[in-house]
Amino acid sequence: MARHSKWEAIEMILKRDYRIPSLQDGLELLLRNKHLSNEDQRLPGMTVLFVHGATYGSSDTFDYEIEGMSWMDQLAGLGFDAWCLDLLGYGQSDRPAEMNEPPEDNAPLVDTEHAVQEVGRAISFIQRERGISHLDLIGYSWGTAICGTYAGLYPGKVRKLVLSGALWVEKIESENLASASPGAYRGVTVEAAFERWQAGLKAEDINALVSEEARRRWCEQTLACDPDFHLTGKLRAPSGVTKDFLRVARTGEPWYDPGLIQAPVQIVVGEQDEETTPAQGQTVFSRLTSAKEKRLTVLGGGTHSMLLENNRHQLFDVVSGFLRD
Repeated sequence: MARHSKWEAIEMILKRDYRIPSLQDGLELLLRNKHLSNEDQRLPGMTVLFVHGATYGSSDTFDYEIEGMSWMDQLAGLGFDAWCLDLLGYGQSDRPAEMNEPPEDNAPLVDTEHAVQEVGRAISFIQRERGISHLDLIGYSWGTAICGTYAGLYPGKVRKLVLSGALWVEKIESENLASASPGAYRGVTVEAAFERWQAGLKAEDINALVSEEARRRWCEQTLACDPDFHLTGKLRAPSGVTKDFLRVARTGEPWYDPGLIQAPVQIVVGEQDEETTPAQGQTVFSRLTSAKEKRLTVLGGGTHSMLLENNRHQLFDVVSGFLRD
């Protein structure tokens, strides 16, 4: 059974954190909910779950407040029943014991198959809480492969699917990839997170999208969610996603099959996204052969982290418009 915390009222938006069981016995996941306190202003049947990417949890991305509002707040304010999940080893969810040992001592943790099952647990919990049969999914980066896999396996449980930065990897010929052997987890420093954000852009170009101060503040706050950050100066992130990337890059086998997805799909990507590029989004779009409807939107003035940048409201509006349409 999940443990419930008290309700918190934040400017007419209610927030509630749940702890639900993970796949690993004795460990729990953070599942957060936000919605309007006034039931009359909520949209019936509009329940949506966010699923994060490979390094940072949902609670530090989709529910990271900028100028007093997060992406979850934006959807909740429109009347959505908004949820987000931190997978095992991420954000405010529990860390497996293997993450307290040297990474090379254990196999990669929390791969896509594991993540899909935990998303399934979260969806089942939400269905019971709300008495619903289906909901909407928003996947970001690696989360697009997780949500795309789930939507293909369980078409009756997904009303609409949003792929924000649609991940797609082709076969890569590389000696470095051929010999790579990831451990149980990776360590990320504030400086590495900061540099990754502006990869491929000149200083003046990234600063026009989001200030250096805002980028550094997010990096410092987000990495500090790791309970050992004050000791190591690093955020630990499970390496299951790295294992999956290496398999796909070495073999060319698809990460998942978009052709199984039946729900309407919105792909949205920033023009300056160097990680999940517009070209990757186009490839996924072309493979959505069974979707009832499909849309691809490329937004100018945004990187892979557009959800945290000055033009984030363009992204928010595209997604909420699709879900409400």
